[in-house]
Amino acid sequence: MATEPGLHAHSTQAEERGAALALLPIAATLDYYALPNALQTQPLVQFAPQILAYLALALWASLNRSPKVRLGLGLDGLRQGLCWGLPTGLVLGLLNSFIILRVVPGLGFDISFLKSTPHAQLPLWVMVPWFIVAIAWFVEVNFRGFLLGRLVTIESHLWRQESIRGLSPLAVLVSAMTFAFDPFMVNTFQHLHWIAVWDGLVWGAMWVRTRNLFITIIAHAVEVIVMYCAVRAALLP
Repeated sequence: MATEPGLHAHSTQAEERGAALALLPIAATLDYYALPNALQTQPLVQFAPQILAYLALALWASLNRSPKVRLGLGLDGLRQGLCWGLPTGLVLGLLNSFIILRVVPGLGFDISFLKSTPHAQLPLWVMVPWFIVAIAWFVEVNFRGFLLGRLVTIESHLWRQESIRGLSPLAVLVSAMTFAFDPFMVNTFQHLHWIAVWDGLVWGAMWVRTRNLFITIIAHAVEVIVMYCAVRAALLP
């Protein structure tokens, strides 16, 4: 069953319009690191790539039929999203919690800054589950549904081998790195932003394999809930 959405997506890629719009937030992310430090600290500048991404998404959606299906939000995928997203999120959440709380301090890195992040300042009942689920939804629509999906469309024209097309390795890698080096991510989580690289690779590979965004939304939400609760319990009174 998992291969059917992918085959359908490949059949519609040639009909897709405006896939190159996904390159705009990537370019904005790269441009951010060329700015002076004084500008990089400005919140509006940090959010600029994401704002541009949502504007590009809106324009892309206006150019194509069935944008929800192309993003991977077909309602028939919700059950599969729960079956795959819940265990994936739980495993990644436990693994990353161990890395943050044990491995990173063991290597001599400070994690006390997590006490002052915007997420730590919000009450627990606001973050879990409401705010985390909302963040997971918007982030996955942006980075996997729109960005990765459009990169997959672009990359499909680069390869003749169907096996490579099915994996879309460049699209998965570029989307994961764009996600991990998002300016807000880097400024908020500092050296811990590298964890988002393997998260992006896992979620990206799952989306490419299934074309089901509910899987990555649920996995993202569950993972962050596990990590947030573990880190909060360890660092905050």
